[in-house]
Amino acid sequence: MSKSGVIHFFLFFVYALAQVLLLKNLVLFNTAFCFLYVVFILLLPVETNNLLLMLIGFLLGFTIDIFYDSLGLHAMALVAVGYVRNYWLGVITPQGGYDSGVTPTLASNGLQWFLIYSIPLLFFHHTILFFVEAAGFSRFGFTLLKVIMSLLFTLSVVLILQYFSIERRR
Repeated sequence: MSKSGVIHFFLFFVYALAQVLLLKNLVLFNTAFCFLYVVFILLLPVETNNLLLMLIGFLLGFTIDIFYDSLGLHAMALVAVGYVRNYWLGVITPQGGYDSGVTPTLASNGLQWFLIYSIPLLFFHHTILFFVEAAGFSRFGFTLLKVIMSLLFTLSVVLILQYFSIERRR
């Protein structure tokens, strides 16, 4: 296993433990939830295979589901993000393309690119998670409010962590 693989293996547990131990009970106004574990899938290297992304998404989501008692909701939403992620990266490819081995971080691509990359994927994850949890569209307004507020909360935490990351090159 390469050095990068060992780091990602370690980060898998860091994100899972942070979500379960720190962020599980952190809810703002009963509408904003922080789902930091999604960032693990978002920050995997650009050339990561779709099948591997979905497998890792399932393992991480299932781990979160065990502690949240959510019957596979997190696994389903994270597998969907893993499936869509490479297609979205293809849509927003910079003019010169991606360097090999690069991770899609704020430091490597800039704030504007990172927001264009992460906001739709986080919105996609939160939409699937909350609408399936609500079992339909009967409470559409409140569910959409939860999606948007959780998106803002998660994105704020992600940006703070990205700015404080040691790997910052710019």
